[in-house]
Amino acid sequence: MKQLLLLTLVLLLVPACALTGSSRSQTSAQDFVYVTNQNNGTVTVIDAKTLEVAATVDLTTLGFDENSKPHHVAVEPDGSFWYVTLITGGKVLKFNADNELVGQADFEVAGLLALDASSSNLFVGRSMAAVNPPQRIGMIDRSTMEIEELDVFIPRPHAIAVSKDGRKVYAGSLAENRFTTVDLDSGDLTFTDVDAGGGHHHMFVDFTMSPDGKTLITGGQMSGKFMFFDATASEALPMEKMIDVNDQPWHPVFTADGRYAYFANKTANSLTEVDMETREVSRVIEGEGFNQPHGAALSPDEKYVFVSNNNLDNSRPSATDPNAFPGTVTVVDRESFSVVKVIEVGPYASGIATRHSN
Repeated sequence: MKQLLLLTLVLLLVPACALTGSSRSQTSAQDFVYVTNQNNGTVTVIDAKTLEVAATVDLTTLGFDENSKPHHVAVEPDGSFWYVTLITGGKVLKFNADNELVGQADFEVAGLLALDASSSNLFVGRSMAAVNPPQRIGMIDRSTMEIEELDVFIPRPHAIAVSKDGRKVYAGSLAENRFTTVDLDSGDLTFTDVDAGGGHHHMFVDFTMSPDGKTLITGGQMSGKFMFFDATASEALPMEKMIDVNDQPWHPVFTADGRYAYFANKTANSLTEVDMETREVSRVIEGEGFNQPHGAALSPDEKYVFVSNNNLDNSRPSATDPNAFPGTVTVVDRESFSVVKVIEVGPYASGIATRHSN
């Protein structure tokens, strides 16, 4: 009886977050979409179910410059923390689920993020805006926000992804048709050269690893090609297929079962769905609702695809002010593959993520 009473007392005294292993204060019913607004130093937080803006995180109130250029986002699988890169601010910031700043790491011209769910590692590449950045990527310990830089020996390392087991990280060049595989156990580097055909330059924007860890996908901004690589290869990754898609395929995201991949086509003002079984384009939606689409993210329940839009060409005025041209988030219903809502956010909406899409 004494042991039972003691156990009951311990359970009463231990915080709930310690029992669950998560600091998330929101209920599991609350899922959010995080969107960086690159031209005013804010991040918009959207409720993924109600499709309404839940909060705006103003980085200037935290001591960061309005021109710090928040660019990309990654979210913990349980939603407990989220991370954002600052290009000119040279930082990677860590926020908890209450949107409180809890950590940061220094990294010159920080660009894209790739979160490894199997470890505490968070990888960061260099911004596309950097003309001649260091040929290194960053590896951050998310628990401490300590950072180590890894040589990749390719110019302008931008696209970035991590293997399913967390033991390899991939970095793609904006300047060459080449990417680097870093073996984190041995430190060895392997280079994959990609034949573009006809002298094309791909310009890899982003990599995404399939949920089963077998296929690495990427789009070529300059070539308008979409590529599939065998990620099970021990050294250089063989290209399994390359298909034509709409212009400037950007950040792809997978469904949880790996059956479909989605990505925006920036200059084509479209969203593309690829069937991963056939490795062909299955559906495309374009036109109304898309204004320089940038990134894509799936809602955790996979009902919606959220697409961020730069709107830097001022092609879509605000619904409330014809003289204002904010960034937007287009909400696409996956079943009907139609636009169900356009949400106005801050200027130059760029990076977008949910706890589903990392």
